[in-house]
Amino acid sequence: MKLTDYITLGRTGLRVSPLCLGTMTFGVGWGFGAEEKPSKEMFDRFIDAGGNFLDTADGYTSGQAEEMTGKFVGERGLRDKVVIATKYTFNFAQNGNPNAGGNGRKNLYRALEGSLRRLKTDYVDLYYVHAWDTITPVEEVVSTMNQLVAEGKIRYWGLSDTPAWYVARAHTIAELRGGERMATLQLEYAMTERNIEREHIPVAQELGIGLCPWSPLAGGFLVGKYKREGDKGKGEGRLTMPSGGLFNRFTERNWRILDVLLDVAKQMGKPPAQVALNWLSAKPGVTSIILGATKVAQLDDNLAAIEWTLPAELFKKLDDASAIDLVHPYNFYNPTMQTRVSGGTNVQAWRPAQVYHGAIVEEKKQAAD
Repeated sequence: MKLTDYITLGRTGLRVSPLCLGTMTFGVGWGFGAEEKPSKEMFDRFIDAGGNFLDTADGYTSGQAEEMTGKFVGERGLRDKVVIATKYTFNFAQNGNPNAGGNGRKNLYRALEGSLRRLKTDYVDLYYVHAWDTITPVEEVVSTMNQLVAEGKIRYWGLSDTPAWYVARAHTIAELRGGERMATLQLEYAMTERNIEREHIPVAQELGIGLCPWSPLAGGFLVGKYKREGDKGKGEGRLTMPSGGLFNRFTERNWRILDVLLDVAKQMGKPPAQVALNWLSAKPGVTSIILGATKVAQLDDNLAAIEWTLPAELFKKLDDASAIDLVHPYNFYNPTMQTRVSGGTNVQAWRPAQVYHGAIVEEKKQAAD
């Protein structure tokens, strides 16, 4: 696979590159990230290599990420060529305004107008709910997204970090009302985090929704730069900053996964990050993986991850090492249990051909076999 092997985003006509440039590292508002010059270098490298998919959000580095993205796109006259995705949900107001956050219509319009100003564009190609706010009725989100498409302010919409039942309900409402169905889901997916395989990936495949994984390297953990020190990790990076990051990656399970990844990387003669990304690119349902880097060298390393094939036996070794527990009720859906449903016969469900993935689906299947 190459970066120019474009894939349609779910069951839409929008073509995106199989790797997406994440801009959460554009700017230094997090305490980590890249200044404008190296950010521009990474942007140029990605575009010149054939990438066309850019991911940002209204709150990334206090708006710097959107501003830089808009500036870089404008300087090269790329607006019609690139696909810009951004997000809304989180509240960044300093005055305690409850309607400056959440998924409701009032905040959705407010946030989108702010993103359009920072991006210096009239429309966004893909607009995401950044996270479920647990309050706003799904009907309100679906109807507002439909209205924004009608107004020409967004082209497509998607959900990020939401429950699978919410995804299914949103899709069904849009479908029954003849509206614009979501194009894609954005969720954390990596060897260290495979819980979306239980519900989210099956619902996405069933309903023709794309999947754009974030944090495919577990915040840098799967790069192999951290060393075990007791029940913690040692090394320079986001995961050992005073805040500790949002998630604890230094778990017993993750260290075991990393050991297997390092062994496979050694056998392949490839950097661990490339192996981890290659493995993820071959997982069923994955459309475009969101990359995050602070240096051009890191980005170059990541871009090369899909240009080679991981042997089936090593793919399985990584798959087995990172497998999630078969908890209830999913233990009822395994082959052994299903023989009691089929009476010992071989029964397979018919599925429509995934023509929107073309040959890439077949490549993924061969890599997984």
